[in-house]
Amino acid sequence: MRINVKGIELFYNVSGEGPPIILLHGNGQDHTIFRVLIKKLSVNYTVYAIDSRDHGKSSRVKRLDYMSKMEDFAEFIHILEIHKPIVYGFSDGGIIGLLLAIYHPDLLSKLIISGANINPDGVKKFFMVLIKIAHFFTRSNKLKLMITQPDISEDDLYNITTPTLVLAGHRDVIKEEHTKLIARSIEGSELRIIPGESHASYVLRNEKLYEIIKSFIEK
Repeated sequence: MRINVKGIELFYNVSGEGPPIILLHGNGQDHTIFRVLIKKLSVNYTVYAIDSRDHGKSSRVKRLDYMSKMEDFAEFIHILEIHKPIVYGFSDGGIIGLLLAIYHPDLLSKLIISGANINPDGVKKFFMVLIKIAHFFTRSNKLKLMITQPDISEDDLYNITTPTLVLAGHRDVIKEEHTKLIARSIEGSELRIIPGESHASYVLRNEKLYEIIKSFIEK
């Protein structure tokens, strides 16, 4: 399905019935990374899996920034009149989830983020060097986004009132102390560092991620 949001088209998939949950993918991906998760969640939930701007089947744009992507999804929720959705965001999707909770504090019922950072310094140095080298040769707007953004402060996180679960793999590309800082700065949030997992391994093995999400949202 497609919807016009702020002059661009977002592609999305809807499945299941029940309370709404929105899935937000990472940089360079699309909604299909959640294929197994969608199947499992749609048994009890209405699942919206969206391709963000310049990704998947959504409209191409010349420039990317997290605030525009966040406002895309806020408008998506308003247009479709989705009441108090749960949002799960992976990597860039997690950044967008944080921004939704900061700038639209009454919009979500619960927030789950995994592998997210609040500034480029949260990414491990070796991985950031690889991103910069790749950007030098490709001039990819997606890679530039990772080098220059996001810019979320600890004070911004302190203002989040949405019940939040913060996830990361023990071998994540995001520094563990950075993930702990995010969780510590969101009052009442839960933190889970998953042993043996990388940035995306537990996300791609959606059965494991499903059990984690299910436990949090059914509390």
